[in-house]
Amino acid sequence: MDTQTTTETFSLAQELKPKRPYLTPFNIITAPVILLGVVLIVMRFALGLGSVTNLSQEFPWGLWIGFDVLVGIAFAGGSYVISFMYYILGKRVYHPIVRVTVLNGFLSYSFYAGALVLDLGRPWNAFNFLIGNEFGVASVMFMVAWHFFLYTLLLLVEFVPAIAEWIGARRLWRAVNWVNLVAVVLGITIALGHQSGVGGLFLLAKAKIHPLWYSPLIPLLFLVSSMFAGLCMVIFEGSITSRAFRARLSDEMSSTHDTIVVNLAKVCTGIMAVYLVLKVFDLLRGNTWGLLATPFGAWYLLEVVGFVVIPGALFFSGARKQSLSVIKAAAVMAMIGIFINRFNFVFIAYNWTEPVRYYPSWMEIVVTLTVIFTELWVYRWMINRMPVISKRPRWAQEHGQDQDVNKTSQAV
Repeated sequence: MDTQTTTETFSLAQELKPKRPYLTPFNIITAPVILLGVVLIVMRFALGLGSVTNLSQEFPWGLWIGFDVLVGIAFAGGSYVISFMYYILGKRVYHPIVRVTVLNGFLSYSFYAGALVLDLGRPWNAFNFLIGNEFGVASVMFMVAWHFFLYTLLLLVEFVPAIAEWIGARRLWRAVNWVNLVAVVLGITIALGHQSGVGGLFLLAKAKIHPLWYSPLIPLLFLVSSMFAGLCMVIFEGSITSRAFRARLSDEMSSTHDTIVVNLAKVCTGIMAVYLVLKVFDLLRGNTWGLLATPFGAWYLLEVVGFVVIPGALFFSGARKQSLSVIKAAAVMAMIGIFINRFNFVFIAYNWTEPVRYYPSWMEIVVTLTVIFTELWVYRWMINRMPVISKRPRWAQEHGQDQDVNKTSQAV
């Protein structure tokens, strides 16, 4: 670390101070929820899962797994897709959003995968895969746990240059940039594995999942859906960030926002078309067309037609007409479809013959909101202080850390 630069430009005590104004609508709404959520989390660990959840032997996975792990990790898929398009394919148009998507991915994995501990009946066993107290190598979760852990570390490595620029650590910045490409390639590889691996968990529950949703293609469907889910989150988050942090936006990000959104819509159109083809092929393979006439069939059609076909068509139309409002509406619809799809696997189409259904308790909902709001507080703190969407220090630009990404691609 360059001591002189650090002492002149960086003060940790000053950076840790909250920024005014304090009584914003966001703070007023989220702070009480977080405080209540902390109390409920303490209750959960002190008194057990039954004290705050409606989980049972028939429905051992509920809202916390359905949202925190399945939905949250799918929405974090934008980090590996954007990194692939920028670093591997050399699509320089995505340069302004690479760092913020990596930050979103890192925070999502840190909070949502970390929140998995809340759902474990024996949370102290969560780290067995690391410390060797019965590694659990025979479990599918062994692979998923290691993928989550390694990918989170790799995302942190990818984001370290922003931290180094924030504190003025030029030596750290130069050192990390040497290994950044390795972290990107390994991260993409691991992300592909665990996005499909999470879906692979449900291959073990063939007798419990409705035939319209159960398929040998579940891992592939989870992987492909995480691609467009992540990009939809990039569009959604980018629209909010560009408004909420307008004063911090770099000129590059401000000037390229519309172009990036249109390009992402084109990519989403193609990925969603592939996903739809896989769903149709799955119906043909499983010969489950007749089930479409049942109530579950109507729910299935709502998911596929209402939140895949329609938003896919809107993406195509919005990209062709360069209509940002249409594209953003399509992104929201597709994100709702991911919610429905993942929840189906956890507690709607799961144990579908059971007379008693699972409904999340209000305490489960509060804890989930606590995780989301806390992540947003950390995200806001980092955006307001680090060069994530703002202009980078002159010395970092002069060293040309982002010079000709095509050279980087050739190195791969």
